[in-house]
Amino acid sequence: MACRISELVVDCADPDRLAAFWSEVLGYVELGREEDGSIEIGPPDVGFGGPQPTLVFSPSSDPRTGKLPLHIDVNATDRDQEAELERLLALGARTADVGQTGTEGWHCLADPEGNEFCLLRTRLQPL
Repeated sequence: MACRISELVVDCADPDRLAAFWSEVLGYVELGREEDGSIEIGPPDVGFGGPQPTLVFSPSSDPRTGKLPLHIDVNATDRDQEAELERLLALGARTADVGQTGTEGWHCLADPEGNEFCLLRTRLQPL
């Protein structure tokens, strides 16, 4: 028997801001809020336990130091990579320099709190 990733938890300064950003990026909706200020987002009409993991944004005042050891990769589902890059930048993502050469098939970006993520070239079929 194997495990599945059911949710990813992101410590952040502003859960509302990141939940709104990542909901737009992924087409997710807010699933719930906890008393501690955590916000869970996930696929509409599916929620927790579906084929895609949910994201939980948990408030934290701990300072972030350095590059994250884990990041999220995303792929466009309904447009090419360049059009998706423009959409993500318009949502508030910004380009991030992690030492790339410029010849990669992906774009390194950062969300509004500076968490790195990559936009890959291959277009995936929507679920």
